[in-house]
Amino acid sequence: MSNDKMLARIAALLRQAEGTDNVHEAEAFMTAAQRLATATSIDLAVARAHSAQRTAAQAPLQRTITIGDPGTRGLRTYVQLFVVIAMANDVKCDVASNSTYVYAYGFGEDIDASHALYAGLLVQMVRASDSYIATGAHRPTPTITARLNFQLAFGARVGQRLAEARDEARRAATQDTTRAPGTALALRNKDLELTSFYRQSSAARGTWRATSASAGYSSAARRAGDRAGRRARLGPSQEISGARAPLER
Repeated sequence: MSNDKMLARIAALLRQAEGTDNVHEAEAFMTAAQRLATATSIDLAVARAHSAQRTAAQAPLQRTITIGDPGTRGLRTYVQLFVVIAMANDVKCDVASNSTYVYAYGFGEDIDASHALYAGLLVQMVRASDSYIATGAHRPTPTITARLNFQLAFGARVGQRLAEARDEARRAATQDTTRAPGTALALRNKDLELTSFYRQSSAARGTWRATSASAGYSSAARRAGDRAGRRARLGPSQEISGARAPLER
């Protein structure tokens, strides 16, 4: 399947997820979207492994993903959401010190899939945290502390779900006897190629963390965010205040 077809089918799954109020159906659509992204990535990795000549379009690349404007509060949680989605799609990330953008390193189809998934989940994360804050259940914890903790837990749970779907799709592909031999080796070579590209291209120093000592902690908000992350479904990206999908440049 081509990258364009993969993105079109992911978009169709997003629309289906948005159209159902059934939590289990919505989760199935999200899992299907991740499996589709993984399956396409595997197919392209195998095709690259059997290609006599490699083009520039078949090599790992670096893209800049804009997360938000300088001074916007809560960008760290947006970054975390993108990073966990990227990890589930074989994309490595370096993060700007002010969390306004991310350098994404990976194969084009994997970065595209990460971006598509992020665009749908970002809006859900912001809406879910707004709904939680509106209930007043976070009091007496300060609103900003509760919001950040909610969104951090949401992102962590979503990342875990996507990684599980990715691992299941990989296992199925490597155990599928109808596939051409060499799938596992192609995936291993892909991982090694990406790791080598990242080491050569990245100028990052230190390790980025989504939390800071001054952010504060709220166990209630974390539990609420985790529950919302379990229920998250993929829906079409809609621009709302403070939650725009990132731009690539």
